[in-house]
Amino acid sequence: MTTDATSLVTATGLPPGPRTSRALRFPRSPKIIVGLIILGVFAILAIIGPLLEPYSPNEINRSWVKVTCQYGPYQCIGEISPVTHLPGTQVPLDVPLAPSGAHPLGTTLYAQDVWSQLLASTRPTLVVAFLAGLVATALSILVGVSAGYLGGNADEGLSLLSNVFLAIPGVPLLIVLASYIPGADTSVIVIGLIVAVTGWAYGSRVLRAQTLSLRNRDFVEAARVSGEGRMRIILAEVMPNLLPIIASSFLFTTLYAIGAYVTLAFLGLAGVPTSSPPGPWNWGIMLNQVFAQNAVNTGYWWWWLPPGICIALVGTALALLNFGIDEFINPRLRAAGLTRKAARRAGITFRSTLGFTPVVGEPAAPGRPAAALAGVDDGAVRSVR
Repeated sequence: MTTDATSLVTATGLPPGPRTSRALRFPRSPKIIVGLIILGVFAILAIIGPLLEPYSPNEINRSWVKVTCQYGPYQCIGEISPVTHLPGTQVPLDVPLAPSGAHPLGTTLYAQDVWSQLLASTRPTLVVAFLAGLVATALSILVGVSAGYLGGNADEGLSLLSNVFLAIPGVPLLIVLASYIPGADTSVIVIGLIVAVTGWAYGSRVLRAQTLSLRNRDFVEAARVSGEGRMRIILAEVMPNLLPIIASSFLFTTLYAIGAYVTLAFLGLAGVPTSSPPGPWNWGIMLNQVFAQNAVNTGYWWWWLPPGICIALVGTALALLNFGIDEFINPRLRAAGLTRKAARRAGITFRSTLGFTPVVGEPAAPGRPAAALAGVDDGAVRSVR
């Protein structure tokens, strides 16, 4: 029996190599690269955004909203069209202003600069999202890994706790917590913790299931027999094998946190920047003001479109990173992402299925049966001819 070197290919079309080649392929995933670029742009805006604000996001120029004439005809001249009206009348001027050189994204109904509001909203939104993602992921690890490894009554109790949070609808729980916990309308830390409390349960269930499959593996049993402590086994043997799932859980929870924070702000439960004490600007507050002033139906697209696009872009970036990590830890997904032409060049064929995901396979040549290599790691698809 001979080995055909041309048939030794991995699921990505690359020749087999050491385990380090997997780490080198990780940053080259198009999904991960695009996701990191989008997320990096918003991170930069969150850091230097206050330095780029041309106006204060709370500044209201009431002279541009309505003018009351007391003495003779009055004419308003400036960025807006000149308006002449009779004494004693009150005439609304031409606001919101459309995008212009002075206002790149136009203004609101009260002549507030939309670009300044967008920059001021980026940092609080991302801080809440990533804070909630970190705290929720930490809770998921604590509950899920402990339940999966300890088993017994500990597993029953912790699983019951996570099931309770999974059964409670997320939005009503968010509304109740944000309404009664002090500081939810003024502090991004408090609102981030509130969102984290409602978003950890799903990741906990996933980590518990994976830990259950790991705790009886040979390397864990060997560490246990050799006298290693329970905490060291969890940290040194179990946790490294959970890192890809933990990263995916963090991204998913962060994506959920953005939606939850925007929802609370849209409902008016995350503070108002013009109140006392003022709440932080965020994209949900911008959308709240848009719908309060009926800007969607009146055609003021420059008011509601920017925050909507920002929410969609950040969500897309997190989803792309999540998909990229899934493909990294699941070789079959990597192979399914290859085009037919690329797969043929790599010597990979796909068996037809009744579903939507093709299955990697390599039919045997006539007279030369193919046998799968046992013990191949890194998800390599290899054959011996």
